[in-house]
Amino acid sequence: MLRILLHWILAAMALLVTSRFVPGFEVRGLKAALIAALVIGLLNATVGLLLKIVTFPISILTFGLFLLVINGLMILAAAHFVHGFHVSGMIPALWGAVILALVGVLFRAVVGKA
Repeated sequence: MLRILLHWILAAMALLVTSRFVPGFEVRGLKAALIAALVIGLLNATVGLLLKIVTFPISILTFGLFLLVINGLMILAAAHFVHGFHVSGMIPALWGAVILALVGVLFRAVVGKA
């Protein structure tokens, strides 16, 4: 349970970091970041998983880069549901997906397998 809580908080922190670097990617406060991280996680676990299965051949052809498009779509969808989290288009969502992936790797390297 503590591990899930830690990952949720780190995902919210990654959203806040991403909002500092990507124009058009706005998170208004910690509360919005926590809710957005939860919604993005739920969307990735449900709709995102289905999209990843359906688009598996495209992901193979693009060496996995199409997964960033799917993650960008999940970020855009979450922005529609969460008050205080706004993404102004697909390009900021794609850059946000890239930055979120990089920050997530960095956090996992620092924290370990916790």
